[in-house]
Amino acid sequence: MQKQIDQEGRHPSSGNAEDRLAAAGIDLPSAPTPFGAYVPAVRTGNLLFLSGMLPTVGHEAKFRGRVGRELTAEQGASAAYAAALNVLAVARQALGSLDRVTRVVRLGVYIAADGEPVDQPKIADAASELLRDIFGQDKVSVRLVFGVASLPLGVPVELEAIFEIAG
Repeated sequence: MQKQIDQEGRHPSSGNAEDRLAAAGIDLPSAPTPFGAYVPAVRTGNLLFLSGMLPTVGHEAKFRGRVGRELTAEQGASAAYAAALNVLAVARQALGSLDRVTRVVRLGVYIAADGEPVDQPKIADAASELLRDIFGQDKVSVRLVFGVASLPLGVPVELEAIFEIAG
């Protein structure tokens, strides 16, 4: 999992979202295309709703398995980070620029686990911290974390996000 730091070793804390992304040295992947009969993002009013984002590259799962069985919590966190990169890529594609995001309203984190306790908050933090680092502390969202039996493509993490956006 990549940490969000600039060239001086600090967390980017000033500037806009696109500047923070560049300062962190993050090149977003291409926005994933749908795996079925849905769209990746819908804007209504000043809200942008994102469909479930998976830790994929193209149409291939980057991680497979359940946390606590085939994968460790650290691997689950890496999967959450990868899915969060796809969240950013889809939001940028839908809006033209991440600078249009005025607030991260909600982040839903679904974690496939084998039923035994896993460190779900720490896994979810990998996605939450990336969004915080890119959009700023003042735009941190509420969050829901769910343990589930399985997710599409056998991935360990799926994210949903709601953003408030400027005109």
